[in-house]
Amino acid sequence: MTLEKYRQKRDFRVSPEPRGTKAKSKARSLLYVIQKHRASRLHYDFRLEYNGALLSWAIPKGPSLDPSVKRLAMQVEDHPVEYGNFEGVIPEGEYGGGTVMLWDRGTWVPEVSDVDQALQTGDLKFTLKGKKLHGSWALVRTRGFGSSKNPSWLLIKHRDQFASKKDITLEMPKSASTGRLLKQIASAGGGDVDKAASGDPSTPARPRKNKRGRRLT
Repeated sequence: MTLEKYRQKRDFRVSPEPRGTKAKSKARSLLYVIQKHRASRLHYDFRLEYNGALLSWAIPKGPSLDPSVKRLAMQVEDHPVEYGNFEGVIPEGEYGGGTVMLWDRGTWVPEVSDVDQALQTGDLKFTLKGKKLHGSWALVRTRGFGSSKNPSWLLIKHRDQFASKKDITLEMPKSASTGRLLKQIASAGGGDVDKAASGDPSTPARPRKNKRGRRLT
């Protein structure tokens, strides 16, 4: 695992993202993170800690709890383990400029005996123990998207007690760390609030009422 590509893409004099210095301690559990990222487009960054870095995939539509729904996951460069704590604003004009939310966080457990082999063959099964996502999942490499440098995978929920038809991204849109929406994170970090808000679920307008409290049409 290397962080060279990650560091080449970023100017740490400008971006608050961590440069990455620490290696994983073998004594603790493996970190799992999903960061909701409103950059040029909204997407969800799915990360699994392995060999001192965070293996990373960009999921345009976010995770689905429905086993019949396969979510495209584009593999991107490894990120430092410290990135698993990052929530804030990347300045516009920088790589990934926009607002980042720590949408879910927890640990993961491989369901295979050899993770390296599973990554090589393109079929990684694992259990998530997050604040929002739980149970058995799989990442399966696919064809038709991506490239040799940025291969495409599918994120698939296995059938278990945590499978569901509900849209977890709409039902639980707030940060697992701070309880904030994207627009609140952007406001606190001096980011583009309107741009960030476009990644939050729309809030239905409150019905207008007259002085007697009756609803107006």
